[in-house]
Amino acid sequence: MIRTTLAHLHIAALSHAGLSGKNNEDRYAVSSFQLGKDDARPSTFAVVADGIGGHRAGEVAAELAVNYISMHVAESNARKPVKILENAIHDASQAIATHSAGREEEQGMGSTCACVWVIENKLYTAYVGDSRIYLLRGKYIQQLTIDHTWVQEAYEKGIISAEQMRDHPNVHVIRRHLGGIRLPEVDFRLRIDNEETDEESLNNQGFHLHPGDTILICTDGLTDLVWNDEIQDIIRSKRDLKAAAEALVGLANERGGHDNISVVLLAMPRVEETLPKKGIFSWLTGE
Repeated sequence: MIRTTLAHLHIAALSHAGLSGKNNEDRYAVSSFQLGKDDARPSTFAVVADGIGGHRAGEVAAELAVNYISMHVAESNARKPVKILENAIHDASQAIATHSAGREEEQGMGSTCACVWVIENKLYTAYVGDSRIYLLRGKYIQQLTIDHTWVQEAYEKGIISAEQMRDHPNVHVIRRHLGGIRLPEVDFRLRIDNEETDEESLNNQGFHLHPGDTILICTDGLTDLVWNDEIQDIIRSKRDLKAAAEALVGLANERGGHDNISVVLLAMPRVEETLPKKGIFSWLTGE
């Protein structure tokens, strides 16, 4: 792919350390491309990572995750997005594990990751851990990811109820992360409907986005304190994505800001916003 300076999506991103006094161990990156020298189709890639580990090790792990994943995607030909994302995340995980080996102060460091790749209007996702991806369409918000946490597993097995999940003592115990001895299982379930099977969710890769659709990628510093319906209301009520990102982070901090908070917002332009020459934005209108 060839890097470009102008993305085909509206973008806003913000990261805040929160109010606990700890270092910001979140990292994110957003990049835009065209698919090739003779292929002007647009592509936008975003990744958010939440670091794990003390003595600044978490922020090192998150930085490595974002850099390695972004670099791998940038150097790809975009022909097999799911496989490219899997290889990118595995490369990042190995880089974190290698970096921490022999460094006593960085032993056990790791990172979550949540990746969104929009090629024309097709959505591809990949994730490990409990950083989330949401789709906002019209009046609806849908969590596309499934948390890799103890409480999520307990809920799925009927051990605890949905109401017990949020305040459970194990709410932050994650089951998968980058940087371990074994390569993490990358999750490609893209859950458009809460009633669908895992196989149906996997088959949603390449999901067609509509004009006006908005994607939110965020760390648990937001979702621990701001509910889904509030996320929806804030994003839809603000004048632009930058204001929405600031409002989301602001509300999480108003409610204690006990963790780092990072949000990346990507929005498909509405048809009337593009005013393209006929044919240039056929991917947007389907013409």
